Amino acid sequence: MPPNMRHAPIDAQLFVDNRERLKSLLLRNALAVVNANDILPINADGTLLMQPASDLFYLTGLEQEETILLLAPDAFDEKQREILFIRQPNEHLKTWEGYKLSKEDAIRISGVKQVKWLSEFPAELHKLMCEVEHVYLNSNEHKRAVIEVETREARFARDLQRRYPLHRYERLARLMHKLRVVKSEAEIALIKQACAITGHGFQRLLKFIQPGVNECEVEAELAHEFTRRRGKFAYNPIIAAGTNSCVLHYNSNDQTCRKGDVLLLDVAASYANYNSDLTRTVPVSGRFTRRQKQVYNAVLRTMRAMILAAVPGKLHRDWQKEAEALLTEECLQLGLLKPGEVRKQKPDAPAVKKYFMHGLGHVIGLDVHDVGFMNEPFAPGWVLTVEPGLYLPAEGFGIRIEDTVLVTADSAVDLMADIPVEADEIESAMNRR
Repeated sequence: MPPNMRHAPIDAQLFVDNRERLKSLLLRNALAVVNANDILPINADGTLLMQPASDLFYLTGLEQEETILLLAPDAFDEKQREILFIRQPNEHLKTWEGYKLSKEDAIRISGVKQVKWLSEFPAELHKLMCEVEHVYLNSNEHKRAVIEVETREARFARDLQRRYPLHRYERLARLMHKLRVVKSEAEIALIKQACAITGHGFQRLLKFIQPGVNECEVEAELAHEFTRRRGKFAYNPIIAAGTNSCVLHYNSNDQTCRKGDVLLLDVAASYANYNSDLTRTVPVSGRFTRRQKQVYNAVLRTMRAMILAAVPGKLHRDWQKEAEALLTEECLQLGLLKPGEVRKQKPDAPAVKKYFMHGLGHVIGLDVHDVGFMNEPFAPGWVLTVEPGLYLPAEGFGIRIEDTVLVTADSAVDLMADIPVEADEIESAMNRR
């Protein structure tokens, strides 16, 4: 059986269309090169599982190590305008690593008609380099990336520029960010599938969570549900009980859930490499305290208002400020802030930051914190998370609620609208178990 079939096959037309969109942005007489990710080493002779390169997957649908895509739309030889290079299968690889893609597999998955073995790459690359003027090379240009380990793309770029110093080199990432931030109907369908799997996982937890269970047991329930539905965790799950719910990126997941605690669940599924993002905060005992429910409803009102505010033309920074203004009013009603604190606040340091210190949301897709230009206005086809929160360490709990939404021509559509979110709805589901 071919590899990478945890998810159902994807129509190759998605990747054909994505390549055509990229080609339309390239300069005349140009070559673009896209590499797979490295398989990263750990201790002794161990390695991590390979994480598919998002740009390569976007353009080809391939998830196999050492794969390379060449695009040269203006090449004289039509057979050189799109070429995929993959590892050549052999009995040794089959015995030790399992099935590797055949040329026929790669053609069927990607829609690229010219597929060659990696051994042919140097010669084909040199022919094209002698013909083209511009070369697009890829790099990680996410603003929040911390780049300490040299990537396969970086090694390739350094070596190519050394061997061909007189070409004009261009940044592929700028084009990929522009393309990937707007999701096609096929991509939206895959994100919806990830959201659906996430919903099933959350429903399972509502029947399971009770005083005495460990955070790690909750994680195990999700792993079971996501895996059996052909998904996986989109990111390390945050399963945070009690005061842990005030730790934004809590990952220990090893404490006991106790009566009276809330349990913050920032957990979501990925399907076919497309991600969703969900946060729910639930009462471990099945009932929120009066205070917990007050704070919960304040956050929920804010999330719903900010989903409605996620419209085309809105700038992320303005959207963030709107959320901070709403949460400021909620904090005044909750007695968390005093009017004098709000009057004295500075524009770049709102008083509410004491209780809401993170961003309202981010674009999502093939990466959880997906690529795109967040200084540009929202546009139809953007998929965003909306995740307000209030964190009260002094009171022993935090509340965050998050959905994944699609920006359309005149509004935002909540892709998680069928996942329980009302406090009464959550309590009712937990008490039916």
